[in-house]
Amino acid sequence: MTQYLNIHPESPQSRLINQAADIIRQGGLAIYPTDSCYALGCHLGEKEAVDRIRQIRQLDKDHNMTLLCRDLSEIATYAKVSNSAYRLIKSLTPGPYTFLLRATKDVPRRFQHPKRKTIGLRVPQNQIVLDLLESLGEPMLSTSLILSHDGIPLFELDEIRERLDDQVDVIIDGGACGIEETTVIDLLEDQPILVRQGKGIIPE
Repeated sequence: MTQYLNIHPESPQSRLINQAADIIRQGGLAIYPTDSCYALGCHLGEKEAVDRIRQIRQLDKDHNMTLLCRDLSEIATYAKVSNSAYRLIKSLTPGPYTFLLRATKDVPRRFQHPKRKTIGLRVPQNQIVLDLLESLGEPMLSTSLILSHDGIPLFELDEIRERLDDQVDVIIDGGACGIEETTVIDLLEDQPILVRQGKGIIPE
């Protein structure tokens, strides 16, 4: 049965944050707000939960999953970051940006891109998610809440509940959320490559 938690977007209630973190820690699948749009997420080590995400979203094996991190130090743990890439990431985080980087051995191979061995990483600017990550004590595997054949992420809580009731373990209602995904930047080479223009603005 799906649990529904109404969490204040600016002053998240610690009791509810910890409750959601416990569900995720025990292998649960969560829907939660970010600084771009609502997202699906789970514990990094939970293959079954990731399989559920892939099934809900109808994702193929080549889809780059994203790790939500609390800060830059966590990014360095899970990805190989050059000095120039670090400077760019530091200038744009926290915010609605996803960075494609070469994964380290700390990222399970099944969650990396099968050919490029990459992982998407980002530090969100959303207090609910940051508190949730703090309670978990580690990053969370995440993807935007876009269902198959939908052009934009789900953003109305009533529709989210109607379409995904009993398919996830917890839904966090954090109020209004956007419909734009993150801006995606490929940092595998010396020159950054804009993969997708989303909510995040790239400085000149």
